[in-house]
Amino acid sequence: MMILYWSLPMILFILGLFCFVSNRKHLLSMLLSLEFIVLMLFFMLFIYLNMLNYENYFSMMFLTFSVCEGALGLSILVSMIRTHGNDYFQSFSIM
Repeated sequence: MMILYWSLPMILFILGLFCFVSNRKHLLSMLLSLEFIVLMLFFMLFIYLNMLNYENYFSMMFLTFSVCEGALGLSILVSMIRTHGNDYFQSFSIM
């Protein structure tokens, strides 16, 4: 029964990694796939802590940091769209 709890989040985590690797055209799609990966990590952490009968304080800290990471990603996206006009990676210059 425990393998059933872990199989779906692991499959979704691997699918999120695949989407992150394959979608490298737009910054927004990469940020969305990163958020999906973080959400699956949170789900696996929540399952793990509930199986061991621990408190969910650490999972709330993890969720808080993931929200901060999402806000930073969106602020970078807005800044890049204001300076470059789009979120294509091909239009960004390294220099």
